[in-house]
Order: sequence, then structure tokens, then C-alpha cells
Amino acid sequence: MKPAQKISGNELAAALGREGYAFVPALRMRSLAAGLGPLSDWERFAASWGDLRLDVHMADGGRYRKRRHAVYSVVPGRAIAREAHQPHYQGVDYNPLNGGVQRWFEPVTAEAGASQSLHTLLALCAALFGALAPAVARWRVEAHQFRIEASQGEPGQPTPEGPHRDGVDYVLVLLVARHNIEQGTTVVYDLDRRELGSFTLTQPFDAALVEDARVYHGVTAVTPLDPAQPAWRDVLVLTFRAGA
Repeated sequence: MKPAQKISGNELAAALGREGYAFVPALRMRSLAAGLGPLSDWERFAASWGDLRLDVHMADGGRYRKRRHAVYSVVPGRAIAREAHQPHYQGVDYNPLNGGVQRWFEPVTAEAGASQSLHTLLALCAALFGALAPAVARWRVEAHQFRIEASQGEPGQPTPEGPHRDGVDYVLVLLVARHNIEQGTTVVYDLDRRELGSFTLTQPFDAALVEDARVYHGVTAVTPLDPAQPAWRDVLVLTFRAGA
């Protein structure tokens, strides 16, 4: 596989099809996204992570995760529409910690949900994933804004359920910001739980792409570099499932 910095969108889709996952460095991800739409409001969009709400559904009792949630319908190359607010659901087979119940989260704000940057990323993912699934006429997309906080004595857990699949077709995990944290390494496994690769999202726009049916993925805990200061990891997660 060529270095991710040098491959085109078509080659990236092909690499994802071969391996089941791909790491895309920030400069390459920005370049691919900018080829499909504007990113001019990125700073304002990224600032919306400062207004997330506590995830009250954590079965481990943790208070380290904040989030907002929205659902979109995406017709590749044609239309992106936000759907009515609805719960997030995963079966316990996919999420043994928090699955099996409908989880209502605070919605992505109207401004963030209409962001040019978000719509550009939705269009980019629809193009990449559509290259692997050209028969899909419409995608159901769940957008998750996550902030994982870490403090002295309480590491933040980006994936408290451990290595997992999400029960969808494809997943994008895109780093928005890291502040005063270390670790947070993404590890990818095959279906027999053998490790395939690992990488750490360190720069805004570093991204991981996953073909969910073929691999498990998880992220190691994050801890503060300076325990006396606030510490967090912000990511955007987009999950794509073939829709009606």
C-alpha cells in the first residue's frame, strides 16, 4: 500500500476495500474534502465541541464522555438532508456495555448541523464509500460529536466497550482536537481479534476509515499530560448504513 499522503480518493477507496480500514493523515484528508466542498467554517464548527452535553447512558458510571447526535439522509452526489431527531441504538452484540437500549442524546445544534464543513465531510464519505458500494442509492448516516475528558485518577475511555464493531457498513472517525492528553491509539483487529494495525490521531483532520463488517476497532484510554489542567480528545464520528 502506498503512503496515505500520496494516494487519490479512488486509491484510498481501493485501499479501504483491500484492507478493511485506512488511516488518512490530516493534510491528505483536508485535500480530499476540499475537492468536494468548502471548509471555510471549520473553526466555528470545531468550536461547537465546547458545547456538548454529558452522556448519561454510561453503564460503567463514567462521567468522562460528552456528546451530541444527529441523523442524516445522504443521496450520493445529490442531496444531504437532516432527519428528525431520534435515538441511537446498538444491540448488545455490538456494544455489550451500553447496547440494548434506545439512547437519546442532545441533538447537534442547528448551526453545527448545517455546517459547510460537516456537509463536505458527509459528501466525501458518501463518495469514498459509494465507490465500494455503488448500488447504494441512499445512506443513513449518524453523526456523533464526542468529547472524551481525562483527569488525574480517571482516564478517559474513547471506546469503553473495548474493540468493537458498530453494526453499520462504514465508519469515519475524524480528529477535531486534542488538548493536554497522551495516548488514544486506534487499534484495528480482524474478525478473529488478531491485531492488523494501529495509529494515533494527533492532528486535526487525521482520520480513520473502517469497513465495519470486516474489522473490529478500539481506542486506548487517554490521560492528561498535566493533571492540573483540563484534558480532552474531540472527534467526529460518522457511521454510514445503506438506506431504503
